[in-house]
Amino acid sequence: MSRFNLRAVGAAAALAVAGNFLAAVPAGAVTSQIPTVGLPSASDYATQLLPERAGVVSWRTLAKVEPLKKEGRMVPSFAADILSLDRKDVRVQGFMIPLDIGDRQKRFLIAAVPPHCSFCLPAGPDAVVEVNAKTPVRYSLEPIVVSGRFEVLKDDPSGMLYRMTDAEMIGPAMPKAPVKGAAAGKGAAAIAP
Repeated sequence: MSRFNLRAVGAAAALAVAGNFLAAVPAGAVTSQIPTVGLPSASDYATQLLPERAGVVSWRTLAKVEPLKKEGRMVPSFAADILSLDRKDVRVQGFMIPLDIGDRQKRFLIAAVPPHCSFCLPAGPDAVVEVNAKTPVRYSLEPIVVSGRFEVLKDDPSGMLYRMTDAEMIGPAMPKAPVKGAAAGKGAAAIAP
């Protein structure tokens, strides 16, 4: 296959993912409340999309990082809450952003908010974690929970602040609710999107 055709296939796949995104976002995750002044930070917006859960690192915690000028360049200054997570096994919930082509991803990003464009990160570096999984994880538009060894990256050349290694998908971030009404009585366990 020529290089042009590979690009066309990749672009078509990206458009399909973006086009299906709104239909796949959980109904409870979309809010119509628009702030009168400014927009919420990714960590604040994440709590509207995904309720904070016990045993899962909060995106508000990961947002406790500030840029600091040191020796003529900007470096991250992490709060003690974040530094205490370094090299510990933790859980993070969020939206998967694939880094490879295919329905299974061994290396991907998990973000506090859903991507709005196949070519753009949905938030800043404090709202994204690079994930290196033990085994490939099936791509999903639904939010997921991953568990793994968490690293705080103090001087990563790629600009990433957080990385998880030896990660495993624990499951969906939000349990699916049973369908109510006539569809629920059809025998098989029907679930709502």
